[in-house]
Amino acid sequence: MTSKEKILNSIRKNNVVENVELPNSYENFGLTFEDKFEKFSTMIESVGGKALLIDKADLEKTISELYPDEKIIASNVEGFSLKNFDANEKETAYELKDIDLAVVKGNFAIAENGAVWMKNEDNRHRALYFIAQNIVTVLDEKDILNNMHEAYTKINFEDNGYGVFISGPSKTADIEQSLVIGAHGPKSGYVIFTKS
Repeated sequence: MTSKEKILNSIRKNNVVENVELPNSYENFGLTFEDKFEKFSTMIESVGGKALLIDKADLEKTISELYPDEKIIASNVEGFSLKNFDANEKETAYELKDIDLAVVKGNFAIAENGAVWMKNEDNRHRALYFIAQNIVTVLDEKDILNNMHEAYTKINFEDNGYGVFISGPSKTADIEQSLVIGAHGPKSGYVIFTKS
């Protein structure tokens, strides 16, 4: 018997595959977190963003303290009175190029990776999320999900609208694996969760 035959016989003899039943339920699939805001905050800070949890009544005060010098402010958040630029009135996305600050609605956030699902049917130009110098995303604190598995159950792919996951400001780490913030989009990004 050759060495090759000895090795193959040994593999055949010891290669025993047990028949194991597959799980029949994925109800507890995915990571869950005791404090979803804390996990979200940690994850978004790791990619250059910041998360805050504030009272809903303090939203405008908080944003004006974060960005006291921004002149052109666009927003699609209902009742946000600091906006002085209506992006929906503009015919082309190019006309949004001078926006200093965009304050936008998020649909829900994912604690696992610090991302926010953005799908606002009332927003005429999706470039609003990427063209402003700074971006603040506003959500209710109850809209933090644990993981992407939960997120995909909430996303509706039936209509042809636009949706995107955004996590923090624009960034790249292509060059020498160094994280560069604001490379080709917003140079700062906050996610503000409001509590009633």
